[in-house]
Amino acid sequence: MTAPVEVYEPFRAGLPPLRRYWRSLWARRSFISEYSRSELHSKHFDTVFGQIWLIINPLLLSGVYFLLIVIIGGHSDKIRYAHLTACLFLFYFVSNTLAGGSRSVVKGQKLILNTAFPRIMLPISAATIALIRFLPTVVVFMVIRTVIGLPVSWQMLWAIPVALITAIMALGLSILISCANVYFRDIASFLPYFSRTWLYLSPILYEAAQLKPSIRQYEAFNPLFPILDSWSRTMVHAKPPHMMSLLQGLAWATGILLIGVYYFLSRERDFAVRV
Repeated sequence: MTAPVEVYEPFRAGLPPLRRYWRSLWARRSFISEYSRSELHSKHFDTVFGQIWLIINPLLLSGVYFLLIVIIGGHSDKIRYAHLTACLFLFYFVSNTLAGGSRSVVKGQKLILNTAFPRIMLPISAATIALIRFLPTVVVFMVIRTVIGLPVSWQMLWAIPVALITAIMALGLSILISCANVYFRDIASFLPYFSRTWLYLSPILYEAAQLKPSIRQYEAFNPLFPILDSWSRTMVHAKPPHMMSLLQGLAWATGILLIGVYYFLSRERDFAVRV
């Protein structure tokens, strides 16, 4: 009896059988949850002090920006501080998802080499971790806006679809950058500079309504611009977001997710020889 012959064919970009792939991914949803929890546990984010640090970091940053821009400028404004804090919390959600996603596939090298599973689980886990880290900051911001006496209305429920759109975009970015980092390892080193530049170009240190019309025409090139504007209107001003901004954010989020998933799945079988 002859031994079976195993043939290794060269990699070709292309999508796997999608129905079987999504079924396999859904069957491993408990693994995604446990993997995310283990990552949080390894970084001590499941402890009291770990949770406090998640809140203190962006809170201190918003305080520094408020000191530099508002108090030193001589225009103290509680609305400005609330806007800074709310938008920084949301921006850190996206930024943390990017940072975690960029390392997810490379960090899961041993799993990839020794276990057969849908590799897209790794950037999904990174996005799940960032979401878990984001949720306590929402509670903290609600306490802050109550203390400083901002108005409350049912229009604030619009924050739920805004947060959902942000989560879709963050997931798409995590999947996209996790795959790109396999081929271009310098992306992880460049990412902090990109995130800081993105922060300055987004309506965080300023409100979108304060921009001149000649500058606002460029907002269409920033995926986070309509989302942050909508988040500020709902969470800070207790007003409904502009429907056009909401639709623009949804279009950006859906497009990034579809591109990221396609790029990841078409290159996934090449990861074993790249990591």
